[in-house]
Amino acid sequence: MVHLITELSKYTMIILFALYTYQCFSSLKRSVDKEEQAEKYRSQVVYMYLFHLNAYAVLFASTLNTEIIKFYAMQVVFFAVVQICYAIFYKRVSKLVVNNMCMLLCIGFVMLTRLSYEHAVKQFQIAVIAMALTMLIPYFISKWEFLRNLTWVYALAGITMLGVVAVLGAVSHGAKLSFSVAGISVQPSEFIKIIFVFFVASMFYESTEFMQVVKATVVAGLHVIILVLSKDLGAGLIFFIAYMVMLYVATRKLYYFAGGLLCGAAASVVAYFLFNHVRVRVVAWQDPLAVFEREGNQVSNSLFAIGTGGWFGMGLNQGMPNKIPEVKQDFIFSAISEELGGIFAICLILVCVSCFLMFLNIAMQIKDVFYKLVALGLGTLYGFQVLLSVGGDIKFIPSTGVTLPLVSYGGSSLLSTLIIFAVIQGLYLLRERTEQEKEAQRIKETSKKSSGKNDKKRRKRKGGGLSHEENIHGTKVKNLD
Repeated sequence: MVHLITELSKYTMIILFALYTYQCFSSLKRSVDKEEQAEKYRSQVVYMYLFHLNAYAVLFASTLNTEIIKFYAMQVVFFAVVQICYAIFYKRVSKLVVNNMCMLLCIGFVMLTRLSYEHAVKQFQIAVIAMALTMLIPYFISKWEFLRNLTWVYALAGITMLGVVAVLGAVSHGAKLSFSVAGISVQPSEFIKIIFVFFVASMFYESTEFMQVVKATVVAGLHVIILVLSKDLGAGLIFFIAYMVMLYVATRKLYYFAGGLLCGAAASVVAYFLFNHVRVRVVAWQDPLAVFEREGNQVSNSLFAIGTGGWFGMGLNQGMPNKIPEVKQDFIFSAISEELGGIFAICLILVCVSCFLMFLNIAMQIKDVFYKLVALGLGTLYGFQVLLSVGGDIKFIPSTGVTLPLVSYGGSSLLSTLIIFAVIQGLYLLRERTEQEKEAQRIKETSKKSSGKNDKKRRKRKGGGLSHEENIHGTKVKNLD
């Protein structure tokens, strides 16, 4: 009976998520009016809750653990509170970004519950605290204009925090990534990347002259060098790409971008010869089966899981994702592919793409250079991290050890991603407020013009078409003629 429920549920979950994904893109059509768009967003919420119920029903049926029911109920309350708070306090935010944030969290909770109930509970607790902390960020971002003036504060904070990790950080998989505070492991690079984006945006808001570009490049390079010395090459690569994209958009000079990419390629070659764990990951990427017992174990098991799942998956709790080392952090996409199927995994990528497109859309529509670059930089951070995570899992690129935002296990990654989403919502509010002010100004000017025309008509009716002075002046002109 359990097997039948699991077998049927995997198809319903795929259908629900496919419908959700379709609404992500259909709601962005120009032909869709606001009322129809709102209806599509409401449909997304329904699909999310049905998927959530379906998944936890299967997990309960396969484990008979009553704690799962309580955990499910707490998640429902959490998602409801988040959506209600945004609906009440931020009526003009992007509903699509809110829905996608909740949906990705929902998928993460489901998969972590399947992989490790204890880790899922811990991730949920972090999510509740993180959401409470980030709920006010949209308001502050839309109000605090002084953020553009803290250029060197951002630089000093970022370099100092990275330096502390490089010196005192704990070594994990050959890299210094984190340190513990009151027993809680913190990965500062996850938060510094946000500060880094604000620094670069502030620099290029002030000027895009050559010397300003040199200063920005030196400070950005210092961030990347510290990360390289800490052997946190995944984070270093994300910082580098974000800077290059922001540099090109700010300056519109292709030779800066091309030169940066050439330098990055050269640095990658140097890193290959300097760091053993880089060579290990390249070897595992080239032919994982040839080194299955050592370097290629993770990638090989990841590919086995994806291949075993096929298009429709094995069903929740029917696969063997725990055979993949670090499956909760770096390879959760492989676990999703194995148990929920390739179609579901493709839809997951498309939802991440829709988030990325919304970030870029907001960046393109904001006129203020500082906020435009902030939105672009945060969008690049998010999109490139998704690419690195999924690309490493499917052997498209060498594994870099980065998490899938909002889905993978990890408190620092979860909090930093929620901050990014909250900042983006603040920029969306700022854009909406600017458009509202422009519309009000346009209506005011139209009203003035209309009242001016009415005054002239009234004067014409009173003075035979002209005022007394205009009549006299007109008579003189006629006499001269």
